[in-house]
Amino acid sequence: MIAVEISAPGDPGVLSPVERPDPVPAAGEVLIRVAAAGVNRPDVMQRKGLYPPPPGASDLPGLEVAGEIVALGTGVTEWRIGDRVCALVSGGGYATLCVAPAPHCLPVPRGMDLTAAAAIPETFFTVWTNVFDRGRLKAGESALFHGGSSGIGTTAIQLAACRGARVFATAGSDEKCRACEQLGAARAINYHTDDFVDVVRDLTGGRGVDLVLDIIGGSYVARNLAALAVDGRLVQIGLMEGEAVAPVDFRRILGRRLTITGSTLRPRTIEEKAQIAAALRREVWPLLDAGAVRPVVYRTFPLHDAAEAHRVMEASEHVGKIVLTAW
Repeated sequence: MIAVEISAPGDPGVLSPVERPDPVPAAGEVLIRVAAAGVNRPDVMQRKGLYPPPPGASDLPGLEVAGEIVALGTGVTEWRIGDRVCALVSGGGYATLCVAPAPHCLPVPRGMDLTAAAAIPETFFTVWTNVFDRGRLKAGESALFHGGSSGIGTTAIQLAACRGARVFATAGSDEKCRACEQLGAARAINYHTDDFVDVVRDLTGGRGVDLVLDIIGGSYVARNLAALAVDGRLVQIGLMEGEAVAPVDFRRILGRRLTITGSTLRPRTIEEKAQIAAALRREVWPLLDAGAVRPVVYRTFPLHDAAEAHRVMEASEHVGKIVLTAW
């Protein structure tokens, strides 16, 4: 097969197309002929040497794929050769063939092409487990999503709004803010020109929001807590500011009964991810099949041009997802 490997930690130029032996599915796995693979921030971090794959995972980057099943490992009964699926993987997506645990595969939504389907797994798994499972967001509540124009943000906005929440988002330009509002945000806040804490307080009559989903960390932590309503929840899923430690005023947490939680997806067990996949198929797949929500694909690149895809990702000018295609 053709794959893109990380020759050494470094800039996008270290992504090198190579030939590798075809993978063989183990028990409980399927082999997918990859038509497209999503590009995500963890891929960039892995390329830089900051996010090593978990034990047993492929050293190749790529956490989500879409394509056709071409082989089944022993014990797989829920899929057939020829099925079109998208799948969450713990690595190996930047290749023309990729193995995936059978329970982490989902059918390509009705009427959707494989390029768009490849933009689903990583963000939809992440948003579901953090916003609706850990974050317990429900209809009638309000939420603030940082990085609203990212893959995570565009997914969270659509799902939360579709499920009856009032959504606010932050983004880095007026154009990105308009894109967030077109996806369902009641108000998007340009963080270069406005203080999101002040805006959220104004928009909620001083109450604050019930949930904040944050990918920034660092200096945002205290401000996120200030933006939360009584019984509010802060869900931390990234540290893009680079600071792993932030000061917290516990008087605010005690006085407003706040919850701080967070998670990462990649190291979780096959069984845990399978539970998320089952919830997505039950709760979200009808929305995707009906076209009520959709992955937002900003741009595609051929697999051999993965380095340029990473350069675009790091420029942070995109809205939605960047996808590699096998052709």
